[in-house]
Amino acid sequence: MQKQRPVFLNLFLIKLPLSGVVSIMHRISGLLLFLLIPGALLLLQRSLNSPSEFDSVLVAGVSEVVIKLLVIFALAGLAQHFFAGIRCLLLDLHWGVSLPQARASAKLVLGLSLLSLLVTGVWLW
Repeated sequence: MQKQRPVFLNLFLIKLPLSGVVSIMHRISGLLLFLLIPGALLLLQRSLNSPSEFDSVLVAGVSEVVIKLLVIFALAGLAQHFFAGIRCLLLDLHWGVSLPQARASAKLVLGLSLLSLLVTGVWLW
């Protein structure tokens, strides 16, 4: 009798369906948003102490372009996490669980995420 041994899977060679990609993006965006919270709260706390501290936060050696890009991608990540979360909640309610509906909702989430990235970029630039 042969033993069932674990098989090495190269995750870079596996082609995920679009729903799987959206699910992984949802998890990654949630993790990145969670990790962003302490730095954002620290900057907010320092900037609210006094006007001189606010100026020191603005002139911390980071260019305005870098700050704008960070804010744009943070808001885009928040939008993607929001739209994917709504999709997950609807799937938990058994809405859109058939394959064509799941593909359509995954495409909708990606489209709305890209649209929010573009709108945020134009708004902040």
